[in-house]
Amino acid sequence: MSKSLKLTLDILIGAVAPVLILKYGTAPLGTLQAYLAAALVPVAWVLLDLLVISRRFNFITTYGGGSAIMRGALAFWYVDGALFAFKDSASYVLAFFVFGVSALIGKPVTRAIALQGLGPDTPEREAQMNRLLDEPTVLSAMKKSALMIGVTNLGAGVVNYIINYKMVLAPFNTPAFNDQVANVNAITRIVLVLPDMLALFFAFSLMYKTMYALLPAEDGADPDAGEFWTLLKRREDAMAMVSLDHDDDTRIADAPARAARQAREEFGLS
Repeated sequence: MSKSLKLTLDILIGAVAPVLILKYGTAPLGTLQAYLAAALVPVAWVLLDLLVISRRFNFITTYGGGSAIMRGALAFWYVDGALFAFKDSASYVLAFFVFGVSALIGKPVTRAIALQGLGPDTPEREAQMNRLLDEPTVLSAMKKSALMIGVTNLGAGVVNYIINYKMVLAPFNTPAFNDQVANVNAITRIVLVLPDMLALFFAFSLMYKTMYALLPAEDGADPDAGEFWTLLKRREDAMAMVSLDHDDDTRIADAPARAARQAREEFGLS
């Protein structure tokens, strides 16, 4: 499945379907049944993708699966008012702790994301990649990236809590409650996703820009997909011969452009 198709299905099933179920499924299905269906359909999609479609187990898929299981379990916590607002914001709190706290303790999870995104396919490449990620400037960029994602999610969680607290006023297990939840979801699943996506894009760009800045200048390297590994191999060869001067003007000149392209690829946009 292509990344663009996957992103489209994520939006349709994760954001659009719950709103439609709550709006138009409450009467035929029943109030509680519609509420549970709206909450569990996105969870089922994430787990289906993880266990059946992609069957890829790494940090991102494990985090996504764990977050989905948490949301599925919380669906059976029947609350309203302030507690519901907190429950609906729990995934943002989880993201803050996973990304933000990992950055603060010096173990940014963005390292795992970088390894997954670039996908070293041999032990030699993995070792080369780890040496690059251990560079102080790269480690600093990964911390900043993780903190950027974590803080963005914390802010989004606060906004999500306030919107739910102000708009979802009806008692749980009533048609009015489902309708109000649908109205909130129609807002938050769009408004709050945008800053999160922007934070991810700029965080990935920052990481990749720092990595490419440490690679030697391109010298007839193949401009196709394998160019990163070609340049990384040249860096390793140079380090084996002499101590690589980080102020050398032979650094790759278009690091920002390459970083932006790599970040776009993470979202299936190129």
